[in-house]
Amino acid sequence: MPVPRPKRKYVVLAAAACAAVLAVVLSVSAFSSGGGDVTYLDGSTTAFMYDTGHQPLAPDFSGATLTGTPVALSSYRGKVVVLNFWGSWCVACRSEAPTLSVVAEQEQRKGVSFLGVDIQDTNANALAFDKNHDVIYPSVSDPSELVVLKFSSVVPIAATPTTLVIDRTGHIAAMIGGAASYSELTSVLAKVTEAS
Repeated sequence: MPVPRPKRKYVVLAAAACAAVLAVVLSVSAFSSGGGDVTYLDGSTTAFMYDTGHQPLAPDFSGATLTGTPVALSSYRGKVVVLNFWGSWCVACRSEAPTLSVVAEQEQRKGVSFLGVDIQDTNANALAFDKNHDVIYPSVSDPSELVVLKFSSVVPIAATPTTLVIDRTGHIAAMIGGAASYSELTSVLAKVTEAS
């Protein structure tokens, strides 16, 4: 009896996921090649905090949310912001969406704001994603990846999803490449809110 071969679709998805993780690791290595610029969270190869004095300033951007409301990152100055780059077409984004929604609700009481950047997507698909995953925070539509390009000039955004934590001074304090876990995100937020 012949052994069934994995379906091509799953092999391609697995290869793409491995390539994305490798790209994040290589990008982080390139950005931190000066040595000691980042500290990885215990047990993580994709979640890290920027060391004091090495926190890049988050570039400002403005745009419209998925519902058409104007928004600018500068309007969040003075708050800790979780900035999540995602797309409705992204499998890992679907898996992390419930975690982000839960943490956003918990951290809202502590003054932490969440903002999404929806890339390479249509508003209809993105709004359906938000509804299906009970996303409670706004997202900026970035179909041409202009916001991604701005951030890529200061931090290694090499895969979707990527989550940045911006401190109250507007500096990028932490980054999680790939799907953010509850423990990674809450650990990073505890450190950032305590420090600022």
